[in-house]
Amino acid sequence: MAYPDKLLADDEEVVRHLHPHWLTISWPVVLLLLLVGAASFGAALVPDGRQQGSIRVGVLALAALLVVALVLLPLIRWRTTHYVVTTHRVLLRVGVLARSGRDIGLSRITDVSYRQTLWERVIGSGTVTIETAGDGGPTVLEQIPDSDGVQQLLNHMIEEDADRRAQESADHVRGSESGYPTALV
Repeated sequence: MAYPDKLLADDEEVVRHLHPHWLTISWPVVLLLLLVGAASFGAALVPDGRQQGSIRVGVLALAALLVVALVLLPLIRWRTTHYVVTTHRVLLRVGVLARSGRDIGLSRITDVSYRQTLWERVIGSGTVTIETAGDGGPTVLEQIPDSDGVQQLLNHMIEEDADRRAQESADHVRGSESGYPTALV
């Protein structure tokens, strides 16, 4: 079973599954191109001699280390950051080796807002802030693609969740008044 489907309840569906905006990985890609160019240039500059092979290996090893630290780790971090909106909750999962997560029930959300700078408006990104009832404080989701659309979606899902809960409550009351078990009504 694929992520995030393995985290869902029986009657829960994924409405939207997001990663941070793709521009968060644009700088690592630019760095990759610069590192490949610099390593190639550096290896070509090594003068002829007995140590030429080991110096070139050293240049390539340094470049490979920088690629792992400055390119691969940010790409993996981007890929393993999940923002999932379902019919019942918002799931947040972040991390590569050490992971952290938070599940926010739609019924606990009291306010959803978004903020965009001029640049974020141009690229279609922004910050979504989710305020909940309780002591946890606001949850801030940065670099969200289509942040205004996500904010509107969350508000819509909160209303639908409230309607669904009210219907379930009414069905439960009707079932208990009729003397039949709720599942049979």
